[in-house]
Amino acid sequence: MKIEGLLTDEAILAELGGRMAQYRLELRLTQAELAEQAGISKRTVERIEAGATTQLSTMIRIFRALDLLDRLDGLLPEAGPRPMDLLKLKGKGRQRAPRRKKQPGGEAWQWGDES
Repeated sequence: MKIEGLLTDEAILAELGGRMAQYRLELRLTQAELAEQAGISKRTVERIEAGATTQLSTMIRIFRALDLLDRLDGLLPEAGPRPMDLLKLKGKGRQRAPRRKKQPGGEAWQWGDES
């Protein structure tokens, strides 16, 4: 199954858990062995493979144990300038964020204005 925006969070978690289980099996690791290498409980591995939610730090431990940390870089690559920004900046690095426009009412939003 391809992970895409139309899937529910639960479906994505189930798919990721299944992929992790397949990868673990390809490495010929038991759930207990993976748990020991990752420094987590076997029950946590079982839950993640079944599609349960978990903390990101737990997933990092599992990725480290499965030697998949380098793949996290592709998940959220470092931000870089867009080609048009490079042309506008002419080699200069961005120094600050652009100013925001005022709200349609003419006045800038202030704390306490949300009601």
